[in-house]
Amino acid sequence: MANNTISLRSLLEKEKLNCINFPDWFRNLRIVLKQERKEYVIEEAVPNDPGANAPRADKDEFKKHMDEMLDVGRLMLATMTPELQKQHEDMVAYEMIQNLKEIYEGKARQERYETSKALFQCKMSEGSPVGAHVIKMMGYIQTLEKLGFALNDELAIDVVLQSLPDSFNQFVLNFNMNEIDNTLPQLLDIL
Repeated sequence: MANNTISLRSLLEKEKLNCINFPDWFRNLRIVLKQERKEYVIEEAVPNDPGANAPRADKDEFKKHMDEMLDVGRLMLATMTPELQKQHEDMVAYEMIQNLKEIYEGKARQERYETSKALFQCKMSEGSPVGAHVIKMMGYIQTLEKLGFALNDELAIDVVLQSLPDSFNQFVLNFNMNEIDNTLPQLLDIL
């Protein structure tokens, strides 16, 4: 069984998670986690601590869940590009998956219908200097949140828009004039 686990984990080690391969990476992650019987940690939010007065079985189940969530989180981080690692290093496995789905699932859905168009958008959002810049800014905004200085969505988008190069001035003007209401991952997709 240990050999099966090692060989299945090699599916994830072949290629680090990037913009283009999210659907494949996620499918391989689920295969590995099913084999290890840990898939539930990416499907269920962090459970509530049962407390000191809870029955021993509840405490043991909570500890098992938390330990496996940490193991899966480390596996996920090890199979990501360095930029994605920085952005997700302080998240548990469930939060990582939710964030990655928000960023990439729209691209995966579009890829099924228009493969070449989705690949182009993916390369532009993560492979271009602007895409990499926006991802880096999203990481900074998450770091501010961890430090207790959370920015609301509107302010976070304004910070990112103001950090763009001058060549995006027309885009910023149109974005503000049209009062487009988006999240940061949606802004990344638009850019």
